[in-house]
Formats: sequence, C-alpha cells, structure tokens
Amino acid sequence: MLIIQKHYLREFFKVLTLIAAGLALIFSLLDLIDKIDDFLPYKPSIKSLMLYVVFNFPRYLLYLFPMAILLCSLFVISQAKRREEITSIKAAGGRLRTLFMPFLSGGIILSLFGFILGEMVVPEFSKRAFELKSSIMKKGKKFSFKEGTMWLRAADGSIVKIGLYMPEEKISKNISIFKVGPERLIERIEAEEAKWIADKGSDGKWVLENVTVYDMEQSSIKNYKSLEYPFIGSPSVFAEEIQKPEDMGIKELLRYTKKLEEAGFRNLKLLVDLNSKISYPVVNFFMVLLGISLPMRGKAGGGLATTAIGIFISLLYWVSHAMSLSMGYAGIVPPIIAAWFVPLIFAVIAVKFFRKIHE
Repeated sequence: MLIIQKHYLREFFKVLTLIAAGLALIFSLLDLIDKIDDFLPYKPSIKSLMLYVVFNFPRYLLYLFPMAILLCSLFVISQAKRREEITSIKAAGGRLRTLFMPFLSGGIILSLFGFILGEMVVPEFSKRAFELKSSIMKKGKKFSFKEGTMWLRAADGSIVKIGLYMPEEKISKNISIFKVGPERLIERIEAEEAKWIADKGSDGKWVLENVTVYDMEQSSIKNYKSLEYPFIGSPSVFAEEIQKPEDMGIKELLRYTKKLEEAGFRNLKLLVDLNSKISYPVVNFFMVLLGISLPMRGKAGGGLATTAIGIFISLLYWVSHAMSLSMGYAGIVPPIIAAWFVPLIFAVIAVKFFRKIHE
C-alpha cells in the first residue's frame, strides 16, 4: 500500500470515529432528554442517567453509521481534491480507481462491523437499557420475553408461561398457569390458546380456549372449551415491555419467525425486519463508494456543497428505505423486496459512479 493511500485511510477512519461517535452520542442524549420527564419523579442518580446514554449508544451508532461513512469519505476525498493532490496523482500517471482500492477493503470491514454491531452488541445493550429504565422507574421485573416465549407473574400471584405470544394478533399460544400456595403447587391450568377480547365497558380480558384445569388439592381434572382469565396484563402493557424486533439479533429473529410459522402465523413485520437486519449493514460499503466517487465528478473540491449533498443523500436513503419497509409491513410488496430494494438501488448508483471516475 502506498504512503498516500495509508494517509487517506488514516484520515478517513480518524474522522469517521469522531463523526460517528459524536452523532451517536448526540442522539443518545436526545433520547435521554425525551424521557427525562418520566425519570425525574424517581430522582435517578447522574450515574444511572449516564449509563442509560451509554446503553443506547450502540443502537444509534448502528443507525447513523451509513450517514457518517458517507460524510467522512466525502470530506477526505474533497479535501484531497481541494489541495490539488488528486490532480498531482493523475499528472504523475497514477490511476485513481487503484488509489481508492484500500477504501473498498475498508468498506467491506465497515459492513462486517455493522453486522457484528447489530447482531451482538445492540441486542445486549438494548436489554441493559430496558433493565436500567425499569430500575430507575422502580418497576420490578414482572416478566421476561425471549423469541416469543414469555414468563410473567399474574395479578393473582400465579406464574404464567406463554409458549408463543404474537403482539400483532394479540394471541397467545400454549399457556401454562401455575397457582402456588404457601408450600406447594395447588392448581395448574393448561390452554392451547388465549385471545384478547376488547370490551366496551372496560379495557378487555383474556379468554383461554381448550382449557384443562388440574386441581392438586381436590385431585381432579376439568376441561373447558373456554375460560376467562382476567389476571394477565393487557396487550398495551406487554407492548411497553416486550423486546422489539429492532433490538433482536438475526439469529433471534430467525428463531422467533420460525416459531410463528410453525404455529401457522406469518408475521410480515418480523420478516421485513429480518431482511432489513441483513441489508442495512451492506449499504455501508456502497456509501464508501459514493463518498469517494461524488467529489470526482465536480470541478471544485466539494467543500460545504459536497457535505450538504452527502447529508441530502443520507436523508434520502433513510426516507426511501423507511417507505419501502412500510410497504413491506403493509403487505404491498414482499418482505425481501421491501428490505433490499433501496439498498440495491443505491448500490447500482454507487458502482456506476465509481466506474465513471476519470483516470
């Protein structure tokens, strides 16, 4: 690798570290400011608030990484062109695409970093952020949720296991309810399914279907076609507590999706999010291509105008990608197309611009 290539790469990663970390920190602080009214009544410590910012940092870093990569590559190459370094390299017989080859390797590394960040770091830190938020707001851990399986403590003190919970449909599958006395289990309820029935006069209720009740004290077994059980929280309570798809890793989403399909449900949102988990980091590579190609197309060195173009392109990507995902959620387009259409469009444009760099 040439000295000039090492210099550009070093500058690129130096600026990338500053911009990506700075943007992620700003958005993490904005998240804290947004929730500060909820936290203040509980008088949290400064340490707890700072930890909340730290735990949200990887999530925002993942979201903002493509924008930071584009801005940094634009900045480094624009400055090189401003200083007439690119002209000097061309005059000396250098080939520009060869000069930028290390950036392509760097783009691959950044895409891999995005995968690792989204698969390993973000889910773990999001879990810790949720636990910290519950701790600050004095909420005891009433239940756990992982890959659709939920354990919770009902209002009557019973322990409830839901084998598969589907938030979109408000349906629970394979429910086990354990009523425990002072010394032993006194009753166990097994149900194939539970549906949330909304009432006009109240919030609603859960109705168990195909129910078997094992009474340990009376040594009896009773079967019911349906049975009301009002002690489980409403779906609106679950929505605040359960793990969101964006906070899950690819493996976790795959297992959750498979469980839903085995139960006869096809959750479009999960399928779209699963494909997006893979497509989103890939765009990091093509943002590098765009960032080194765009300054080569103008006569000026770029400066603020090129930076503005970079921000515009980043916002355009986010808006168009969000619209595409929404169409996938609604079932207008297949999940794989919803997640991959915009990244592939940007990939084609980036490759085309890179190939048209004048040698």
